[in-house]
This record gives sequence, structure tokens and C-alpha cells, in this order.
Amino acid sequence: MRKLFFLLFFISSSGYSQINTPAFKEGEFLKYKLSYGPINAGLATLEIEDHFEKDIEMFHIIGKGWTTGMTDFFFSVKDNYETYFTKNEIHPYRFIRKIDEGGYTKNKEIFFDFTNNSATVIDHKKNKKNSYSIHKRVQDMLSSLYYLRSIDFSALKEGEIINIDMFLDNEIYKLHLIFKAREIIKFNKKRITALVLQPTVQEGRIFKSNESVTFWISDDLNKIPIKIKANILVGSIKAELIEYKGLANPMYLIFN
Repeated sequence: MRKLFFLLFFISSSGYSQINTPAFKEGEFLKYKLSYGPINAGLATLEIEDHFEKDIEMFHIIGKGWTTGMTDFFFSVKDNYETYFTKNEIHPYRFIRKIDEGGYTKNKEIFFDFTNNSATVIDHKKNKKNSYSIHKRVQDMLSSLYYLRSIDFSALKEGEIINIDMFLDNEIYKLHLIFKAREIIKFNKKRITALVLQPTVQEGRIFKSNESVTFWISDDLNKIPIKIKANILVGSIKAELIEYKGLANPMYLIFN
């Protein structure tokens, strides 16, 4: 459970085309309220900065998550995720995962080398370094979200599957996201048209079924995650967008 709460929020090798208009830009800031059932459990933010290294233009994404209120008193969580990826192809260059979840800590860094198709994982806590084979379409845990946002959904039909290969720790995880529908949902006392996606998850130890996780992203050029919900064996976990600024494109809200 300690890993699940913020892992679900921050993730959440496709054959689909990318959109011509950029879905995000430097200065974008997103803030989410995290809840466990009726309890306000924490907050999370995603922020984009420009980065230039080795003559390559990159985006630097900073993701933070932390518990609040009584949740913080009983089970304090302070998570930090960062990724650097190329602007032109969304190839991850460096990924940072520094977390403290109720005393369970990790401090890892991954460097991606797509010339040699390898990923070097540095475990700062254990003072270890290991290299693993990857392929050119792999993403890290955080860049996966921005790769997803770059996909052109206009030609997708209900039931089609988006596949993303994500490298984490020491292996590649295959994410399968089913495009379920377009629907209008409530958002900040207004309404918005959203794309409904459902990643397949493993039924049993945590989730009620392999369709227990659903998330909604804005059906516009931004493709912003609006809401994420996971039905677990005991209750449900939810993340909802409560603040945003610096968007690359207009957000189309329904006022009536």
C-alpha cells in the first residue's frame, strides 16, 4: 500500500502517431488532491522546466507527493520523482526516484543510453550501480505520462489498446491502456469532456479486478490527467486536479 498511493498517480512502445501541436510546455504546473475514500490524504504536483545538456534540448519534470492532516500523522509520505527527456522524441535521459513512505525509503537514479540501448541504475542508498538492456521505445515511470499526452487520440476507437514499455528499477514493465470512451465529467464546479482510459492491473493482492484503475484525461490538445481512481480490496484511492497554470493550449470547459 505504501508504494501504491503515489505510484498510481505518477505513472499512470505505441504504434500511434504523435500530435503536431505540443501538449505541454515549460511553465506548466498541475496540482492534485489525493484521497482515500472520504479522507483527504495528500497532495501532488507536476511542474515542467526547460533543461539544456550536451547540446540537447530537454524538459525537466518535477513530481512531488506528500501526505497531509491525520494521514501524515499516522503514515507520513514524502515522494519526489524527476525525469529529463528530449523534447523532440520524448526519450528519457535521466530519472530520479527519491521516496520516504512511512519509513520505507528509496533513492535511485537511472541514466538512459539509447546509443547503446542500456539503462544504468544507481542505488544511492545501497551504493550500487548496475546496467540493463533496453530498447529505443522505452520510457521511465514519469516520462510515460508525457509520452501518453503526446499521442493523437483523434483516430482512436473504443476498445483500442495503447501500449507503453516502462523501465523501472531493473526491468521493463508493459503497460496496456484500453481506450474506453469519451464522457463529460465534473471538474472544478464546471464540466469537461474527458477521454477514459483503463490500464490493466494484476488482480488479487491489492486490486479487486484487473480493471480496477480508471483515469480521465482532458479531451483537448493538452491531454491533462483530470482524475484517477483505483478500487482496491479495501476502499478506493482517488486523485483529482484542483489547480493548473501555464498550459500549452486552451482548456475547453462547459459552463452550463
